[in-house]
Amino acid sequence: MSTNNYTTLNMSEINAYRMDGLGNDFIIVDRRENSINLSKEKIIKLGDRKILGFDQILFIEKLESNSYPIKIYNSDGGEVSACGNGARCVAYLLGKNLNIKEIKLKTNNRLLSAKIVGDFDVELEMGKPLFNFDEIPLSKTIEPSNITLKINDKLFTGGFCVNVGNPHIVFFVEDCFEHDLNVIGPKIENHDLFPEKVNVTFAQIIDKSNIKVNVWERGAGLTKACGTAACATAVAALENKLINNKVNIKFNEGVLKIEIDKNHNIFMTGPVSEIKNIKIEI
Repeated sequence: MSTNNYTTLNMSEINAYRMDGLGNDFIIVDRRENSINLSKEKIIKLGDRKILGFDQILFIEKLESNSYPIKIYNSDGGEVSACGNGARCVAYLLGKNLNIKEIKLKTNNRLLSAKIVGDFDVELEMGKPLFNFDEIPLSKTIEPSNITLKINDKLFTGGFCVNVGNPHIVFFVEDCFEHDLNVIGPKIENHDLFPEKVNVTFAQIIDKSNIKVNVWERGAGLTKACGTAACATAVAALENKLINNKVNIKFNEGVLKIEIDKNHNIFMTGPVSEIKNIKIEI
């Protein structure tokens, strides 16, 4: 396999790659050798599950200062600064292409260190969480660790807001599937409190080492898995003394292992899929 054999096919198709992390699925476009630009409208069209479908599309850029910049877009066409599972997939693809185990990726706001630690397992160092209201960001000065929102005449209390490369709110509940996220997810995502919108997680504590989650992803909708949501949930749970510093975040299709060290650095480890070569009409 070569991930840099980037040729234009009859001027209307490009080579790309499909991967997923626990069902959280991505299209990866390698721009290390050729400039390929997709408009917002084209990304939205390709993101339609009836046409191609993905949670995020990621672009790999040319090596800069020993790291590979990546650009990330949700299926709604909006650019975002973080995608944990997507970054793990990109790292795996680059690792296989370059025959290396350790890869550095650069997002809009973070430098991520990735390591291939098994046949299909990738560890990603996500950096430190941000807790201040203006770093998350929130639209007003309130306590980010105890948010109450009124959605459809129902109060949702105890929301914990944190930025782990992108903004999240986490609610700890007895049953993470009690509420229909297709209904309340978009309303929380687009609430006035969140000027850059927000990812929404309902988290169910199983024990000190395991949490089950249900996630509405900003710009992508209900998702099978979300790496940054797993990180945000672990941070929120640790800050609330609900877990130890190592925890399994359980999605429908598997587990992400999150560890938070004494310096508050977040490490996420989990599986990625095989690499599937595809062609995209542009």
